[in-house]
Amino acid sequence: MNNPLDNSASFIKRFLIYQQERFPFLVHGVLIAAFTFSAVSYSRICRRQDGFIAWSDYLIGVFATITLFFLVRIFDEFKDQEDDRKYRKYLPVPRGLMSLKELKIIGFIVGIAQILVIAFFQLEMLYLYMIVMAYLLLMGVEFFVPKWLKQRQIIYITSHMLIIPLIDIYSSGLDWLLDGAKPHWGLAWFFAVSYTNGLVLEFGRKIRTPDTEEDGVVSYTGLYGIKGGTAIWIILMFVTMALAVGASHYARYGWMAFVVLGVFFILCSFPGWLFLKEPTVKRTKYIAYASVVWTALMYLSLGGIPMIKSIFS
Repeated sequence: MNNPLDNSASFIKRFLIYQQERFPFLVHGVLIAAFTFSAVSYSRICRRQDGFIAWSDYLIGVFATITLFFLVRIFDEFKDQEDDRKYRKYLPVPRGLMSLKELKIIGFIVGIAQILVIAFFQLEMLYLYMIVMAYLLLMGVEFFVPKWLKQRQIIYITSHMLIIPLIDIYSSGLDWLLDGAKPHWGLAWFFAVSYTNGLVLEFGRKIRTPDTEEDGVVSYTGLYGIKGGTAIWIILMFVTMALAVGASHYARYGWMAFVVLGVFFILCSFPGWLFLKEPTVKRTKYIAYASVVWTALMYLSLGGIPMIKSIFS
């Protein structure tokens, strides 16, 4: 429940409320740490390297990736400010909890901290970081065609989703780049999985029932109907599974990986089939949860779990 008194609270309290609503650091931190661990692990497995990278390098990488995703959140606040002011007044910025000026200062401080930490501890990684930041800046200005993009939702989301594999490239560089090696070709499949995983999450969190649609707020059921939006979500999950099978081949996981990925697909797509049968608000939440679980399973099965097994064997 929004409390108007929070708007006049201290900066620390307001920021804590903001992050809880828009970027919960604990939850996101765990997921992004797993995301980074899996990218590094998959790279090492493909390159047939024993063990994991130095934990100090990994922790610095986690700092960079978490704060990069946080900057994506801040950039979105600026990109979406007009629509949020019109249609989503309940969000922290339009309701006055945090100002865009405050978020700009926070973003600037985070960016400076990233550059200093990376330049001091992992100078080789700076050029990958700059590539990610350059793309993020282009996203911030909607590639200089904001009106054109806004009228084409699919092009909008598919272009913006590229930031995820770019951050993945950065994460994998903690292995191959810091080791003075070249990236393995299998990483292309892993990055493709990251991209489609992002689309699964995007569609999964924007599937709604007719009575919960909001004016001016994009949903894929609103764009394509309940059957169309849900079908696309299931298809994206299937495409992700197929790409994960390709990534598994380069990691030499064998036929059992194909079986496991197939089982994951059946289980995680099940809420979508239920929603098609009977669209309810509860089932939209199941789809959103399944999207998160699916994404975590893809990363962990391709890199995280095999690496953990290798470390402890």
